[in-house]
Amino acid sequence: MADFPYHVAGGSFVSSPRPLQMLESMINVAPSLPPEMQQLSRRRKLWEIPHKFHCPLIGTCFDVTELRGLMKKVMHFPADTTDFVLHTTAVGSCEVRSRLAELLQKQLEKRYQPVIRRFAAAKEVGALRKLWREATGSGIEIPAALWATWTHPACDATLEHEVYGDIHMIQHQVGTGTRADLKTLKSLKAENLSLRQQLEKARQENESLRQEKSSETQALGQRVIELRAELAGRDAMIASQAGQLAQLRDTLPDLKDRQALARRAADAEARCIALTAEAAGQESEMWQLRQRLRHAEETINQLIADDPLTETPAGDPEKLSGKCVLCVGGRTGAVDAYRQVVEQSGGRFMHHDGGLEESLHRIDSALSAADVVICQAGCISHNAYWRVKEQCRRTGKPCLFIRSAGVSSFGRAIDQVSTNE
Repeated sequence: MADFPYHVAGGSFVSSPRPLQMLESMINVAPSLPPEMQQLSRRRKLWEIPHKFHCPLIGTCFDVTELRGLMKKVMHFPADTTDFVLHTTAVGSCEVRSRLAELLQKQLEKRYQPVIRRFAAAKEVGALRKLWREATGSGIEIPAALWATWTHPACDATLEHEVYGDIHMIQHQVGTGTRADLKTLKSLKAENLSLRQQLEKARQENESLRQEKSSETQALGQRVIELRAELAGRDAMIASQAGQLAQLRDTLPDLKDRQALARRAADAEARCIALTAEAAGQESEMWQLRQRLRHAEETINQLIADDPLTETPAGDPEKLSGKCVLCVGGRTGAVDAYRQVVEQSGGRFMHHDGGLEESLHRIDSALSAADVVICQAGCISHNAYWRVKEQCRRTGKPCLFIRSAGVSSFGRAIDQVSTNE
């Protein structure tokens, strides 16, 4: 291959008098800035950075494939040009402002804009050094930090050489890491070979299992076919028996009616049993009620027989003089005896059971119609007691409260009413 001039950091090597056919006419060198423009408060351009920093900057920020694509836009070179020649040519073109330098400058500014803005917050060299240390310590964004630091207005010569030394050692460490990676790669290849052998063995075992499963599947498929044939035979038998059943039903046209009658008879028998049991229970209940009624009648007759008023039914019809007597409470079986006592004394009789069975709302109308109230306190509810007492107090009607529910006690209360009058 023809010899090319190699531009490297700190100088250049020329191995042949033949020039590289991509010099100033292709690079399109632009005039460099005057010395008084080199130290400004703005960020430096790529061609304003010391030339010896271009080599690590280009090598760190661009990989070879990307650099080849960018250089094709501004110059022509043989297709078999080596990566080293492309790198040194790019480094040499960055020494002055050229089309390639401007293209690389634009690409770097666009790619690392977020990091550039973050580094722009540093206003003095100490803060800038701290940001660079953080970037190298974390091991990420080193290309962006390198570009943002060397182009920063606060970057002095001391910091420039510190960064240069750091990036130089990082590149050495990358080389050492590459050798370690190659060793690891060799180990991984050996491991990969072992795994491939294990995989092949597993594939063979899997193929053996697949063949066994295939044989079992075929046997199961054959068994399914046999079962389907057996099921089809059973279905045919069921259809035949169903046809015979239909013929038998046709020979007995009243079979359905008989079946319905049998079901109805069974239902009627069940209902009859239930009704018989219910009737027996009601009969037992009626017997108990008759016994209670008989006992109550005997008790009432005995009480009436012991009451002296019943023995002397005659009374003075002028005692009450037609007044209406309301009896609240008392025994249910003695109500007729109470009525007889009042009517024999010339009065009209009204009765209310005191809320035991009758509604308490009816007692208000009874109290309004009565002239005299006799309240048997032991046989009424508490609500009825207080309602009668309050109503008589408000209206001023005579009201006698007696404890005993006997007919004689009721007669004495009538005598007391007539005496008070």
